[in-house]
Amino acid sequence: MPESHHGAARRGGSPSRTGQLPLEDGYLGVRHPGGGPPHEIWYTKWVSTEPSTSTGPTPSTTAPEPAAPPPRRWWALCVLGLAQLMIMLDGTVVNVALPSLQQQLHLSDGDRPWVLTSYTLAFGGLLLLAGRIADHAGRRRVFVTGLAGFALASAAGGAAPTAGVLFAARAAQGACAALLAASALALVTTTFPDLRERRRALAVFGALGGAGASLGVVLGGLLTQWLGWRWCLLVNVPIALLALARAGCVDAGREERPAGRLDVAGAVLGCGGLTALVYSASQAESDGWTSPLVLGTLAAGAVLLTAFGVRQTRSAAPLLPPRLLRDRRRVAALVAGAVMMSAQLCVALFLTYHLQSVMGWSAVASGLGFLPISVVTTATATQLSTRLLPRLGPRTMMTAGLTLAATGLFLLSRLTPDDDYATGVLPALVVFGLGMGTGFLAMMTAATADVPAHDSGIASAALNTAQQTGGSLGSAVFNTVAAGAASGFHGSAQAATLHGFTAAVRWPLGALLLGAALALAFGGRRQERA
Repeated sequence: MPESHHGAARRGGSPSRTGQLPLEDGYLGVRHPGGGPPHEIWYTKWVSTEPSTSTGPTPSTTAPEPAAPPPRRWWALCVLGLAQLMIMLDGTVVNVALPSLQQQLHLSDGDRPWVLTSYTLAFGGLLLLAGRIADHAGRRRVFVTGLAGFALASAAGGAAPTAGVLFAARAAQGACAALLAASALALVTTTFPDLRERRRALAVFGALGGAGASLGVVLGGLLTQWLGWRWCLLVNVPIALLALARAGCVDAGREERPAGRLDVAGAVLGCGGLTALVYSASQAESDGWTSPLVLGTLAAGAVLLTAFGVRQTRSAAPLLPPRLLRDRRRVAALVAGAVMMSAQLCVALFLTYHLQSVMGWSAVASGLGFLPISVVTTATATQLSTRLLPRLGPRTMMTAGLTLAATGLFLLSRLTPDDDYATGVLPALVVFGLGMGTGFLAMMTAATADVPAHDSGIASAALNTAQQTGGSLGSAVFNTVAAGAASGFHGSAQAATLHGFTAAVRWPLGALLLGAALALAFGGRRQERA
């Protein structure tokens, strides 16, 4: 096909009634106004010059102006980012409070992990279903419902008189977090149709998510020491209510709904398989990977997910449309999201034990020791990545980010008991934060690019599912390897703890390098253009 000086012609999805095509990477496509060939699509920046067989008028190379973006979109980003921050905070804020919580509610050692497991099971298992519900019922409606439910569940958990009530409240939190996570990212992508603004919005949104896990450790230590463990849950109530009060700023516009009914059978298979995987990972930390329970749930999860995959290829209205996974860039982004979340959780575990057990820091001081990751990640994502991504493209940025993060883990693996924070730990955290900030925006951009509006919820849920599953499995492997290496080490308790973690950190390091190789191979060659 001959090309104009504007570049090659681009092709997109099916036309709407007005002849316009969905936004694709920020370019609005329209059909030939005279009813030309079905494949001929005209874009505002890429213009086809292939002769038309139509008898209609000669098309203009100027497409109609796209609809104006929502006027309060930046306020909407504040609300969506606040929800994302709350979700990530809740994943780690309770960790520091576990000892005092266990003592006050009289939990046994066997019941204690369910404070975390009840949340992760509901969150990880329901993400795909929540994404499709958002597409069918409306993303803004699902987002507001998730906010209200999260506030109520947090209040119930903070006031829980017994362990059973606490576990139920944590499960309800996980279910509402799935609704929030699946709808919030989809709303960010649809609220910012302009590509440049979308990059900045995704950078802020991703940075808040990346910083939330680290800030949760800081906040958990402060709340537990000053106000008690219950405030680690109650703190979510004012945050959620503030977001609800400003939820009117979130304008979903005219939402496109997918055709057909919700795939109930696919939802049962997919949610059941993911729940089994997350549960096996949580049990592996205490029972070991060779225990019958862990092996059985892993096998059950694999069977259910295989059946889910077969179901999606045959269903008229699949829960996770296979067409979304035919894009190699998106697959590379999903893998990158899984290994990045795994590495982030492993670093959090590493630092918590190293700073407290090896270096003798208090819980509050250890939480403050996480701040460099949050600061560097946020600054890199919002200031550096937004400028480099249009020039380098997602593939280069994802590869560089994953490689930098792996370098930070390599520096952590070289720590000795005699290294201090400033010269040993801090440089590794800075390099790791640079990698996270570099990779987050590229990963989120590649995962949500070229997605039709009616599939934005499930595409966002797929990314969140990859992150949640990767984090659960990765942290379980990390804990198991660390415990085994420490138990076989001959030396002081501090040296054994450090040896266990430096040996275990090679697993997330290897996963990051594997993700970098996949991003380089499958990340695509097309660069985004401003």
